[in-house]
Amino acid sequence: MLILVAGPSGAGKDTMLFLARAALTGDPRFRFVRRIITRPADAGGEDHEAVSESDFSKRSFALRWQAHGLHYGIPLDIVDDLTRGIAVVANVSRGVIGEAGERFPVRVIEVTAPPAILAQRLAARGREAVTDIAKRLARDAAMPAQVAVDTVVNDRTPAEAADRFIAALIRAAAFVRPERMPYPERAG
Repeated sequence: MLILVAGPSGAGKDTMLFLARAALTGDPRFRFVRRIITRPADAGGEDHEAVSESDFSKRSFALRWQAHGLHYGIPLDIVDDLTRGIAVVANVSRGVIGEAGERFPVRVIEVTAPPAILAQRLAARGREAVTDIAKRLARDAAMPAQVAVDTVVNDRTPAEAADRFIAALIRAAAFVRPERMPYPERAG
């Protein structure tokens, strides 16, 4: 099962993934994917593999997309883990979920928060102007209807939200069905 984590900027996806990875370290049911991004490693945010646009274009990916002027990719080697029945957890853009659902057995965990909390968190980052934050919050990116979605509202402490997030991961991992393997050929 490919467990896709998505939601608006400022919802706390990176925090939830960090806390879940720490809590589930050593649990053989899960693999947490490190994304490949054309963003410098020291640019803040998540731990990712930083690559140039040229290097990115030479790589093969299970999934890839563009957002905010950057290229993002999920490594192709996740297919091996999926084939073995491992629940692969990846942070993705909502725009790539439909494609992922066509290629893999997918569950989605949407991490979200009320708009006022999202605005506070985005402002605290200091990366965007107030008008850019307003544009982000005005964007309505619905989840594709063809995939199962479990929503985690991150409106309290990180620990409380992480407990709900980890419970959602465990529920999603229960849907792993190795008999659905192998996967069809996919374009890189």
